[in-house]
Amino acid sequence: MITKEQALAYHSEGRKGKIKVVPTKPTATQIDLSLAYTPGVAEPCRQIAANPDDVFKYTARGNLVAVVTNGTAVLGLGNIGPAAGKPVMEGKGVLFKRFADIDVFDIELATEDPREIIRTCELMEPTFGGINLEDIRAPECFEIEERLIESMNIPVFHDDQHGTAIISGAAFLNALELTGRKIGDVKVVFSGAGAAGIACAKLYVDLGVRPENMLLVDSKGVIFEGRKEGMNSYKAQFARRTERRSLADALAGADAFIGVSQAGLMTQDMVKSMAPNAIIFAMANPDPEITPAEVAAVRSDVIMATGRSDYPNQVNNCLGFPFLFRGALDVRARKINEPMKHAAVRALAELARLGAKGIPDEVKRAYPGEKFDFSPNYIIPKPFDPRVFLHVVPAVAEAAIESGVARASVEMAAYRKSLEARLREMQQG
Repeated sequence: MITKEQALAYHSEGRKGKIKVVPTKPTATQIDLSLAYTPGVAEPCRQIAANPDDVFKYTARGNLVAVVTNGTAVLGLGNIGPAAGKPVMEGKGVLFKRFADIDVFDIELATEDPREIIRTCELMEPTFGGINLEDIRAPECFEIEERLIESMNIPVFHDDQHGTAIISGAAFLNALELTGRKIGDVKVVFSGAGAAGIACAKLYVDLGVRPENMLLVDSKGVIFEGRKEGMNSYKAQFARRTERRSLADALAGADAFIGVSQAGLMTQDMVKSMAPNAIIFAMANPDPEITPAEVAAVRSDVIMATGRSDYPNQVNNCLGFPFLFRGALDVRARKINEPMKHAAVRALAELARLGAKGIPDEVKRAYPGEKFDFSPNYIIPKPFDPRVFLHVVPAVAEAAIESGVARASVEMAAYRKSLEARLREMQQG
């Protein structure tokens, strides 16, 4: 386990924090500086003024993402504010760079007013190729993302919503495959009706789960038709006509549990009450709604996933957002739309189904003793599997082109080769 002292030392020793800005062109001579700044910089300025799209040719905008937060829903820490959330946003920048070679400026905003966040992001559009919203509480996060997608001409993506939905969606498809279920028949219970819970429910419907087979449960219980307490318009979309009121009621006979709520919320009796070959995704962080050991003590037929790296089937958002943005930026997509998200889901699911076939030695070394055959203990790729880059990115880019949101086209065979070259450079650098 990582200790408090280790974490604080990691962030404070040497250069403070986790990120820095470095030049990408030579700056060793007077000529270099004259090209980088005055007088040479005037030439790209003139080109961009004449042709605004040239900003993607002469500046870093096309590979630059803003990670924007106001610190109202940071990890499991709650509303700790923008300054306290900054280490997380720096960490997000590290993941963007590590997994997809995307540069990041983290932007922490001192406001809880959705209108101010929306307007600030709109004003920053000339700087960035995309915006990743992060750790903004529900329900404000829904309005902010919806408004920005409508008003901006670059991809806007709230990872707390869609990241978990995409990764767990891929794992869910594979769990259905292993248990021989049809997606239209499964009864699914979602625990947690915040950003991630609502997004998971929406995506699972898109994938084929029937709305009448779904129940959402929040801290007040089952979301049912006519409930008044703790409701908003986003929860109301999933209100069902049912007599079930508690999580225990909801789980009786259910095929799947999708948890994005809080530690310890699920009991062994609830596990026992579920259908045969149950699917349990207990994804609360840092501690799940129920642990694999607790489940295994009462049932042996469960396929389980969590958000933790020390258990099988880690649902980790870094399997999603870097590759979605890489594909979107490379074809200059105006938005990250549903076809692009679905493409990421399918690509991740298909990669896991390959099992151990072609898995790199570096992945085997990173997870000693683990088996990578497609099985209940391997339904989602590992976060450090470099093949994710080569499977998900082109799938997203192709979906952007086919769905009409791309402003630049690529020849897919050549694009895949360029991604292979980029991956080699990332691994060497």
